[in-house]
Amino acid sequence: MEIVICEDAAEIGRIAASKIIDLVRRKPTAAIGLATGSSPLGIYAELAHAVARGELDMSRAHGFALDEYVGIELEHPQSYYSVIHREVVERLSMDPARVHVPDGRAADLHSACDAYEEAIEQAGGVDLQIVGIGSNGHIGFNEPTSSFGSRTRVKALAPQTRADNARFFDSLDQVPTLCLTQGLGTIMDAREVVLVAQGEHKADAIAAAVEGPMAAVMPASVLQGHRYATVIIDEAAASKLQYTEYYRHAWNTKPERAVSAAV
Repeated sequence: MEIVICEDAAEIGRIAASKIIDLVRRKPTAAIGLATGSSPLGIYAELAHAVARGELDMSRAHGFALDEYVGIELEHPQSYYSVIHREVVERLSMDPARVHVPDGRAADLHSACDAYEEAIEQAGGVDLQIVGIGSNGHIGFNEPTSSFGSRTRVKALAPQTRADNARFFDSLDQVPTLCLTQGLGTIMDAREVVLVAQGEHKADAIAAAVEGPMAAVMPASVLQGHRYATVIIDEAAASKLQYTEYYRHAWNTKPERAVSAAV
């Protein structure tokens, strides 16, 4: 696991977006795992700038959202279908037919989950998965005690998660209680995972996920076992890590960064 500590959210966005830009330039049909919430917005803003400048073409890329609320209308501004299409598809000029969101309105939710897994497989798997982290350590909507081998499925949202997400709704009562989410096993199948987080309110979760034991009670800790996982955070989110000086040293002495600095 590589840890990158940034000055601010703008730097987080630039570094994370550069990974996606490099990937799509190498592989125009790459599949990107898309997260919602506040943390990845800086990534999408940087990608939108690159598209607007003609430096990036996302029209052939695939997108797979991490999760969706159950029972919420597609047109609701806080459905993840709406968020993904508003913040990603439209801004990055992606082909809507290539961008997928779990169907939280399906009559058979379990079949919808199976169909989502199949769609990912048919696309050749996710090349790079973006994730945020909840205050209780969830990634996607994999709440504490989620199985490390879990696949896309129906989950009950934890009270803390609903309270955290209430800021996006008029009241807590409007926050759905169920969701469909990619499982931790599904996320771990991605060839690369990038976790982004900002703010002191994420510091405890980041410390537990990065430096604590791998445990189901801290879902994000599963990323310790991923071959290519990068955690990109600001100073506030890094404030409870013990080995920050080593992380900075390791990042600053990466061979490719040394070559870039020499040029």
